[in-house]
Amino acid sequence: MIKKIKYYLRLTYRTLRKIRVFFLNSEPKLPVSAHDQRLIRLGSEYGGWTFAETESLNKSLMVSCGAGEDVSFDMEFAARFNAEVVLVDPTPRAVSHFQLTRTRMSEKNTKIYVSGGSQPVEAYDLENLREDQFKFVEVALWNKNTPTRFFAPKNPSHVSHSIVNLQNDYRNDSPYIEVEAITIDVLLERLNVKEIGILKLDIEGAEIEVIEDLISKKIYPAQVLVEYDELSVPGKKSKERIKYAHALLINADYDLIFREDRNFLYLKNKS
Repeated sequence: MIKKIKYYLRLTYRTLRKIRVFFLNSEPKLPVSAHDQRLIRLGSEYGGWTFAETESLNKSLMVSCGAGEDVSFDMEFAARFNAEVVLVDPTPRAVSHFQLTRTRMSEKNTKIYVSGGSQPVEAYDLENLREDQFKFVEVALWNKNTPTRFFAPKNPSHVSHSIVNLQNDYRNDSPYIEVEAITIDVLLERLNVKEIGILKLDIEGAEIEVIEDLISKKIYPAQVLVEYDELSVPGKKSKERIKYAHALLINADYDLIFREDRNFLYLKNKS
C-alpha cells in the first residue's frame, strides 16, 4: 500500500512538473483585434512585413530598425508610397549591404529573392527609387544614449547582433562589438522629424525596452511593426517581457490587428 502511495505521489509530481514547464514555455496570449483595414505584405519571404495600407502612408516616413542583409521590405515600401525610409543598424555587415544596395539605385533587378536572410543586392528592384529617399543611421536603438555592447549571434553566419544578448541566454560575457546606442527621441531630433508613419522594430530582444521608452515619451507612430524575438526563447522571463510590451502598446490606444509568426502589427487608434 505504501509503495503504491509513493508511486502515485511521484507520478503526480512529474505531471505537475510537466504542466508547469508547458505553461512557462507556452506563448503569451495576445489576442488580435477585429478591424476593417486593408492589409498588404511587401518584401521577400524572409524579410517581408504585413501592414495596413492607408492614404497617410503616401510620402510618409518609415523608421526601420534592424536592417540586416535583407532590405526588400524597405525598398518596396519606399517605391510603393514614394516614402522616405530611415534604416537603423550599426552592424558592419548591414552597413556594407546597404552601401552596395545604394550603388544600384535607379536600376532594375536582375535576380530574384532568395530564401534566408541574405539577399543579393541585384534582387532589389530600385528602378523607381532615388538615393535621397533613404538615410542609413549606424546606431542601435535603445533606451539610453551611450556606447553599448552589441553581442554577436551564436551562429557566426547570422548577421543579427543583440544588446540584450538574446541568443546567448542574456549573458554578458560572450563576444561583442561596441556601438553607439541612442533613444527614439534623439534619433528623431537628429532626423528633424516629428511624425512616423511606420516604426519597424526587428532588434533582437531590445524591442521591449524601446517600446517602453517610446510610450513613456509619448511618441506614437501610426503603425508599429515589431518582431518579438523572445518568442524564440520561451520561458517565464521572455513571456513576461512580451506581455509587458504588449500591454504598454494596448494601454497607449494601439490595437494588435495582425500577427504572422513572431511579427506583430499594431495600429494606433485615431483620436
